[in-house]
Amino acid sequence: MDLVTQLLSDLVRIPSVNPMGRAGATRADGFFETDVTNYLETYLTAQGVTCHRVPVSPGRDNLFAYYEAPNPGKRLLFDAHQDTVPVEGMIVPPFGAHIEGGRLYGRGACDIKGGLAAMVLAFLRLVRERPKHSASVVLALTVDEEYTHMGSSAIAKLPPEGIDLAIVAEPTRFDLITTHKGAVRWKIESRGTACHSSTPDRGDNAIYRMSRVLHVLQRHAQELQGSTPDPILGAPSLSVGTIHGGVSPNVVPDECVIELDRRVIPGENPDHVPTLVTEALRLHLSAEDFDQLAFHVPWVRMPALRSSVSSSTLEILSQCVARQTGRNPLVSGVPFGTDAGPLGQIGIPCVVLGPGDIAQAHTKDEWIDLDQLRYAVDVYFDLACCLGAS
Repeated sequence: MDLVTQLLSDLVRIPSVNPMGRAGATRADGFFETDVTNYLETYLTAQGVTCHRVPVSPGRDNLFAYYEAPNPGKRLLFDAHQDTVPVEGMIVPPFGAHIEGGRLYGRGACDIKGGLAAMVLAFLRLVRERPKHSASVVLALTVDEEYTHMGSSAIAKLPPEGIDLAIVAEPTRFDLITTHKGAVRWKIESRGTACHSSTPDRGDNAIYRMSRVLHVLQRHAQELQGSTPDPILGAPSLSVGTIHGGVSPNVVPDECVIELDRRVIPGENPDHVPTLVTEALRLHLSAEDFDQLAFHVPWVRMPALRSSVSSSTLEILSQCVARQTGRNPLVSGVPFGTDAGPLGQIGIPCVVLGPGDIAQAHTKDEWIDLDQLRYAVDVYFDLACCLGAS
């Protein structure tokens, strides 16, 4: 088994599931990134690399390593996240790393432990060979990309000095992604008065109130679809993803809670998005209904990405990908968010680039093509060499 397949197999076998806000989640149950962080630190240290752990939240550390090129020049950030989405509903062993038909199966194989493994091995090759004209590289292995992006947000608050370009690993089939949507997620709660369901007129049904809220939100979502679109990403969007209310059929509910997902496009301020929704509800609901709503603080505020990558840099990256894979990559955008959002917000040029296809990410039989995985090591190594010489 080649090195990158072995490393990916090891990483998939180590659970690093993001609890996604789940109460009572523990490391013993496979949640959090700690065991993967420990493994990666040991792996890099065994190769003579000094690692630096930066706590982001209790038990969750970003892991950094540094390659200083022989000749001072450009400085790259290699970013890949350690966490995965949950495993419920998978039809393959989520931590089995089973290989069949040129694919490796398991949670995180595609998103993005494959890209992480390739970045680590490309980084180690730079350390070992020290190409004369290569760029220096900061390897940043982050936590919590799948939920609130705490890891990349922490880097954005205290970034490494002198970064000329961030390469963020995500499954793009080696297309060069320079723009993507951001996201804001928060809860709205409707309140009422509970009573016995045999005399519902004595209570105030919070679910009925929320139904009127949903009607306004659907109208607002339709208005967003008709708003001025981004030329690449299209229009912003709003979706209600969950709804919870009531305790029993024979009790008029006194509470109902929904969770919203609002996708933002470049030029929109994520901090302003909840206010726009609040004002739409204030305008179209009765005063009585509006006064019985509670608006929770967003737990996700992911900025959109519109990266300022030069055409010459994109040309170099395109040549590297084509040379290693035999395919000319597209320069495009995607609707999902990545670690590049917070990094781009502070002015670091970013390109999202990696092996695998987003169509396989988060799926019940998640897998990655092993040929793409092997190409990725050479792509990341080659671009560090070529960008350093540019």
